[in-house]
Amino acid sequence: MTDEPTVTLRRRGSIDVVDAKVAVDLATKQSYSENVFLFVPNLIGYSRIILAGVALHFMSYHPKYCTLAYGISCLLDAVDGHAARALGQTSKFGAVLDMVTDRCTTSSLLCYLASAYPDYAMAFQLLITLDFSSHYMHMYSSLVTGSRSHKTVTSEVSRILWLYYNDSTTLFLMCAGNELFFVALYLMKWVHTPLATALGLDIHLPWDITWPAAMALLCLPVCACKNFINIVQLWKASKILVGVDLAERAKTREKETKRPKKI
Repeated sequence: MTDEPTVTLRRRGSIDVVDAKVAVDLATKQSYSENVFLFVPNLIGYSRIILAGVALHFMSYHPKYCTLAYGISCLLDAVDGHAARALGQTSKFGAVLDMVTDRCTTSSLLCYLASAYPDYAMAFQLLITLDFSSHYMHMYSSLVTGSRSHKTVTSEVSRILWLYYNDSTTLFLMCAGNELFFVALYLMKWVHTPLATALGLDIHLPWDITWPAAMALLCLPVCACKNFINIVQLWKASKILVGVDLAERAKTREKETKRPKKI
């Protein structure tokens, strides 16, 4: 007879809430056949972290290895979600792991860019701050309002966020374009051959830009749009949290008025 922890669920909004101690016991005693840590999409997530570490290791002296490892890590971000749905292995742990990996990977590259372009260090620091604060507040506001996923955004809350999270093509293009812009800035420090020369063309362009510089120019509008969405996400999450505060304060006042007064 196994000593299984008793799972007591209580309702909050649209989700069931499990006691933290019970959750820890369940995670400790999970079987091999139903081990969330070993779900295929989560294994993909771990490989993304390893590849990001490899990219960080080579970042300061081997751009080819760094770019290859970083690029594969980012591409796997589009794979784990499909694997989770196809295998029926979606999990809250996997969703948070995916988001944290995205934030940390991009921030590592931005930290390098801040040192490579010291005149723009504050801009890169602001991008890191916006990225972390926007996604943290969005995740927290999703939890307190009972959403099962941070990607569950209705058009009534924000049409921009609804289009961003619910259209997989838009989400992929935005994330890919944003990462490609930062990668292009990284490669600009290493590649100095003009684009025409690199293509083997015997012409002289009025502007001698490299192919990473050309890629950066193409991806700049996408990066700007992505960070505008981050600002919208931060503002909407702030309004949701304030609205929850107001609702809870109103409920507290209502309880206090109904409480019988002591004589």
